[in-house]
This record gives sequence, C-alpha cells and structure tokens, in this order.
Amino acid sequence: MTRRGWLLFIALSLCWGIPYLFIRVAVVDLDPLIVAFGRTALGGLILLPLAVRARALRPLLAHWKILLLYTVVEIIGPWFLLGHAETRLNSSTTGLIIAVVPIVAAIILTVMGLDRLDARRISGLVIGLAGVALLVGLDVRLDDFVAVGQLLLVVVGYAIGPIIISRRLADLPSLGVVTASLLIAAAAYAPFTPLVWPESWTAPALGSVIVLAVICTATAFLVMFALIAEAGPARMTLITYVSPAVAVLLGAIVLGEPLTIGLAIGFPLVIVGSVLGTWRSSPRTDNVVGTDAVPTIERER
Repeated sequence: MTRRGWLLFIALSLCWGIPYLFIRVAVVDLDPLIVAFGRTALGGLILLPLAVRARALRPLLAHWKILLLYTVVEIIGPWFLLGHAETRLNSSTTGLIIAVVPIVAAIILTVMGLDRLDARRISGLVIGLAGVALLVGLDVRLDDFVAVGQLLLVVVGYAIGPIIISRRLADLPSLGVVTASLLIAAAAYAPFTPLVWPESWTAPALGSVIVLAVICTATAFLVMFALIAEAGPARMTLITYVSPAVAVLLGAIVLGEPLTIGLAIGFPLVIVGSVLGTWRSSPRTDNVVGTDAVPTIERER
C-alpha cells in the first residue's frame, strides 16, 4: 500500500475508532435518539451538496426499497441501539463487541451460500466467539445483558448492511447511497425527537454530536471512498480490527475506563478470530462472494 494509502488508513481508523467515546460522552446528557438524529441529520446535510454536485442521488430513485432496507439495518436500528447500549456499557467493551462483525458476516454469507468455511475459518470463528465470551463474562454485570443484546443486534445489522450494498446497490454511486441513507435515517428519527428533546444542550454533549456528524460520519465516508480508490476494498476489512483498539485506548485515556482482565484476554482473541474467520476461501464457483469485500462498501462505478 502506498504512503497515501497508509495515511488514509490511519485517518479512517481514527474516524471509526472514536465514535464509541463520543457516543458515551453524548448520552450522559442526551437521549440516544437525539444523538442518532443529530449525527445523521448534520452528516447528511454536509454530504448533500457533494452528492448533488456529483449527480449521485437521481440513480437511487429506482432502488428506493432496497435503499430503505439498507438504511434500517445499517443506520436507523444500529445507531439508536448503540446509543442505548452505551448508557450501560463503557466504550471499550462496546468497541470490542462490535469487532465480531466480520465473523457474523462470514457466517451469514456461508448460510446464504455466497461463501464457504474451511477448517481455518471455523477455528477463527470459535476463537473469536471465545474472546467475546471471555469479554462479556468477565467485564459485564448481570444487569448489562440487555445492553449486550442490543449490541448483538447492532452487530447483525452492521454485517447485513454491507452485504446488501455489495449484492444489490454496488452499481449505484456510493456517495449518493450514503447521503440518502443518512437523510432517510434523520427523517425517521425526526418525529420522535420532540418527545426527548433536551431543555438545554451542555457543551460536551453538543461537541460530541458535532464530532460524530462531521468526523465520524461525513469525513469518515469521504476518507473511505478515497481509501477504496487508493488501496482497493480488500484492505478495508483491516479497519474493523484496528478501530476497537482505538476505542479501548481512548476509553482508558480520556474516560478513565479500566483495562480489565476481560479486555486483556478477550481483545486478542477477538482480533485473531476475526482475521482467521474472515480469511478468504478459494471460491467454488465464479459467483461466490469473498468476505474481503465485507464489511466494506464497494467502490463507485
């Protein structure tokens, strides 16, 4: 990978590693629905002029049903549930549980007949799941299992969303898909925001929502497009392994979250399991989809 590619990779790792920290800060003073609405609305409005200039929205009209499905499973559900989960769990634990997305994606692709699991990948799945079990068993209290369940739903959504993109929306402009999905999500949240709108916004909460929208959403997607163009989609999967490390370090440094035994043991197992579990198998036929295209969004065509 070129020097520019590495710089983009590092930038995207930070953009997608810090959301857990800022969500954790924001939900102290704001309802998770407000956080999700602010992030999608502001992020979508930032990208809208770019999408209009690139004429990236009109091609989406004929595919609105599948775009709506993608938005529900990738943004509307996950971002709302993620905020609620972080009212109970620290950002480090959240980031590590989300790290199993590639494993879940590999299982879904196999069940759908789009990929296959060999002995190495099965071993990776077992190792990764063992890491999550250690993480949850050692670091989560009994009253936190509702939050863990919410995060598992987020994981499933994050695994399904990119599959929908790669199978049904890959021929559409990526910038248009992202912009439209953010604005659709904001529109879905909007009717409910008056019910939980805060009487006042604290500086940490407002700043966190702005960072989430500008850095973790709008900027992150633009960097992602540049990285795909520079290094190809296969290397994008590595972001999923690096981002949790960023979440753990920031949680410990900024929020004083503990680096516990569960994190120390579970994190390496999750990473090793994810790498092995998502290792591309030799395809049986020409139409088999390798998982090194997941969990990424295909390049614009």
